[in-house]
Amino acid sequence: MPRPLLATIDIAALQHNLAVAKTCAPTAKVWAVLKANAYGHGLERGMRGFAAADGLGLIEVEGAARLRELGWQKPILLLEGVFEAADLQVVAAHGIEIAVHCAEQIAMLEQTNLSSQIDVHLKLNSGMNRLGFKPAAFRAAYERLRTIPAVRNIAFMTHFANAEHAANPGMPLSEQVARFDAATVNLVGSRSLSNSAATLLHAEVAADWIRPGIMLYGATPGVKTAAQFGLRPAMTLTSELIGIQEIAAGDSVGYGSRFIADRPMRVGVVACGYADGYPRHAPTGTPVLVDGVKTRVVGNVSMDMINVDLSTIPQARVGSPVTLWGEGLPIDEVAQAAGTVGYELMCALAQRVRVVER
Repeated sequence: MPRPLLATIDIAALQHNLAVAKTCAPTAKVWAVLKANAYGHGLERGMRGFAAADGLGLIEVEGAARLRELGWQKPILLLEGVFEAADLQVVAAHGIEIAVHCAEQIAMLEQTNLSSQIDVHLKLNSGMNRLGFKPAAFRAAYERLRTIPAVRNIAFMTHFANAEHAANPGMPLSEQVARFDAATVNLVGSRSLSNSAATLLHAEVAADWIRPGIMLYGATPGVKTAAQFGLRPAMTLTSELIGIQEIAAGDSVGYGSRFIADRPMRVGVVACGYADGYPRHAPTGTPVLVDGVKTRVVGNVSMDMINVDLSTIPQARVGSPVTLWGEGLPIDEVAQAAGTVGYELMCALAQRVRVVER
């Protein structure tokens, strides 16, 4: 029998969450973001789940080519563009669109002979200071792209730093929008600004396209819960109890003996650990469901196991079902307890974890 650890991917939940995104921005087209193997859900599953999207966005050139091989015929956008000139041949051969965020990428386009024209998305650094041209250099980059025979259409994009906290004094959302509007005024081409947070919280800034990512998988970038937005978890990670220990007051649990019982306790051992993608830094108190009852992790997470408190679950036994995150236990709740975000938990799902669909 295989180890009782299973990730279940709900294709209907992916479809539902895409419909929520469309409702948030009814006049915009949707780039459904599939980077990082569809946030750990699987590229092919994501493609099927987001079949109703207008386009798919990702980072990996080989992933974009794979989507074409799988039969995706609508637009595909490489959100970071190409990493070397040879990538442009793949892009042209498969009809893939690319972001252009630096002078080096423009130079690649100037110096590479392509068999067909490609569409590009000129990226503005509107204040996040990650990728993109500063406003003062944006027009010159645009004019340079216009002279390149291989460039067909030029669209415009930026990325928000604080859409979930729009008034953040470090870089307010309104300031980024104002910079984008000023940089692109009178330029002809589609525009894309909104990530998941902006899509959910700031419908007024939706432009021609939105680029939802984490919301499509049933988690959020913060502020409200996924359920409050009507989102459904697309990944549920489940396991079983494989052992139970009866311990006395003063006994410790796990590596480093960091958890010490203050009373007699039953402690369950779950077949899941950091080698499976569960966060090693998850502290005592991180929520988990055993037999459908919420309880807590106790002690340090091991490579292949975690320990859980069974004090309030007297019926628990070896073989009792355990939910690490997903249906019944929002991934954001687990991530918050572990001091991280749901994105990381999804993307960290290890290759050895069995994955099934429903």
